[in-house]
Amino acid sequence: MQPGQILVADQQGVYVIKMIGDVRLTLCISFDRFIEKMLGQPDFSMVLFDLSQASGIDSTTLGLMARIGIQVNERYQVRPVVFSDNPSINRVLESMGFQDIFCIVNQANIPLVPEQSLDQQVEPESLVKQKVLDAHKVLMGLNTSNFDNFCNLVKMLETPPAG
Repeated sequence: MQPGQILVADQQGVYVIKMIGDVRLTLCISFDRFIEKMLGQPDFSMVLFDLSQASGIDSTTLGLMARIGIQVNERYQVRPVVFSDNPSINRVLESMGFQDIFCIVNQANIPLVPEQSLDQQVEPESLVKQKVLDAHKVLMGLNTSNFDNFCNLVKMLETPPAG
């Protein structure tokens, strides 16, 4: 399986986030920092996800995507666009309830070619754990199915280590 990569581009407030290969939590810190920067830009107007070359996306990354969807819906009253023509990815998106916060399409005219890669960043385990926890709490808030699926994981992550 191709290792995960996240490429980004922006032009005049329009952002494109392209996920390639199997995108896992190893990119969660840099993706989270990119989200903070992107949503803090005064000219931000829209974000489009291109998942056409993604072979897998883990739940932490999905939680970060959901955070973008929720915040863009709340701030701008628009749904970010997710382009995916992969039936497997589409099933995952649907099972998470992404159709409620994103406009999911199987064809898109991508306005930009993302070329800037988000690098994997080595951070303390506690910071990564907090990002994983936050991402799963966002997913749990989308619907009862996600709540049921992730509540044990969240409880485990919130439990202080024994000793």
